[in-house]
Amino acid sequence: MLRKIVKIDRDKCDGCGLCVPSCAEGAIKIVDGKAVLAADNLCDGLGACLGECPRDAITVEEREAGEFDEAAVEQHLTAQGMPVPGQHNAAPAPAETSPHHGGCPGSRAMSFARQKETPASEVLGSRRSQLAQWPVQLHLVSTSAPYFQGADLLITADCVPVAYAGYHEDFLKGRSVVMGCPKLDDNQFYQQKLTELFIRSDIKSVTVLKMEVPCCGGIAVAARQAIAASGKQIPYSEVTIGIQGQVRE
Repeated sequence: MLRKIVKIDRDKCDGCGLCVPSCAEGAIKIVDGKAVLAADNLCDGLGACLGECPRDAITVEEREAGEFDEAAVEQHLTAQGMPVPGQHNAAPAPAETSPHHGGCPGSRAMSFARQKETPASEVLGSRRSQLAQWPVQLHLVSTSAPYFQGADLLITADCVPVAYAGYHEDFLKGRSVVMGCPKLDDNQFYQQKLTELFIRSDIKSVTVLKMEVPCCGGIAVAARQAIAASGKQIPYSEVTIGIQGQVRE
């Protein structure tokens, strides 16, 4: 099948190995002093490893390759003694997993024990939205919109506001925001759109808020590459949210 997959330039690679831990699927390994793709079916093609290479030896190309195989990833990681993405022994609530899930470890179906609910009478009308603009989707925002001028920008993965209960007060308040999903969209488009935004607007800082699942790392990669492409020195930070709403380091 024709799909996106990581390509490693052996001539540029110096074997530093920084890309290896950045691949949650364990698809990259060092062989004879060079980074290589262990197997096509272990690579999801989202490029979470791109921003970790100091030699720019890693790119994403479109070519004929075997389909990404989540089961093969789990077997590979287990054989290497590495944690399987999305599985955390210290999770506060038990999760039930389904054997039927998509092609990415982050798409695994789970259910969580619900926390005790607060009576609606104590909640309704007591919280205020901190959203100060519209639209918010990266596909829809104008890169020259006035609300981006001199703004602290929050780049949010689509699932974060659902997973993290305090999203508005803890992150959105006082910031302009754009949202997207690197799993469902073209991450190259995100990079180009963000680059244009950084060039046109006097962004004061960038915070990327992403989920812990591997496929979500693409939005952070796009943001870092866009800052570099803009030629500006913009303060940058990342925050990762667990699938049950925890802030992870």
